[in-house]
Amino acid sequence: MISAGLQLLAFALALTGVSGVLMATLLPNWKVNVDPGSNIITAIVQMQGLWMDCTWYSTGMFSCTLKYSVLALPTHVQAARAAMVLACVLSAVGMCTATIGMKCIRLGGDRETKSYACFAGGVCLISAGISSLIPTVWYTKEIIANFVDVTVPESNKHEPGGAVYIGFISAMLLFISGMIFCIKKDSEAWLHPSKQEHVPTTQPEDRSANSLKDYV
Repeated sequence: MISAGLQLLAFALALTGVSGVLMATLLPNWKVNVDPGSNIITAIVQMQGLWMDCTWYSTGMFSCTLKYSVLALPTHVQAARAAMVLACVLSAVGMCTATIGMKCIRLGGDRETKSYACFAGGVCLISAGISSLIPTVWYTKEIIANFVDVTVPESNKHEPGGAVYIGFISAMLLFISGMIFCIKKDSEAWLHPSKQEHVPTTQPEDRSANSLKDYV
């Protein structure tokens, strides 16, 4: 089995990834539009997220509006909602399952059972990373395509917000932690086959030696 330190590293990466995915799902700044206005007093920052749209004024006022209608949303926003919620669920299940298979946890049964628990948790974490990576990339693609379109007015052009970057980084952390938990099961097969191969080779020699002694 891999060392407990490497397992703790994977757990820390998974915990950070789960927190980041949840934060990216709830934050309203998936895309941002800054309107400086005629002067600094009338500056406006418009932010759009998966669940709400917010406006921040330079005077300190902050207002948000929830997106109640699902069918009125663009396709990439609907897909991002579903994928990010799925990523949150898979990452939470994967982290809990992988935790049971860690060396420092007494629960989980014998060595082989804990190994399979780690492997199952790693698969869930990898799936969660892919599920959160797809909407962030798709959402960024739509923002860039809208930004470079000359037919779109400047007031309707946006830039990627902080939630997109958080979602992308969290997806990478989940994927890396899942890979660490997954290779744990295979590493046991790489470390121990040599011991298993020597067992049958030594037995014929011992039997031949015993037979010679009996003959003499």
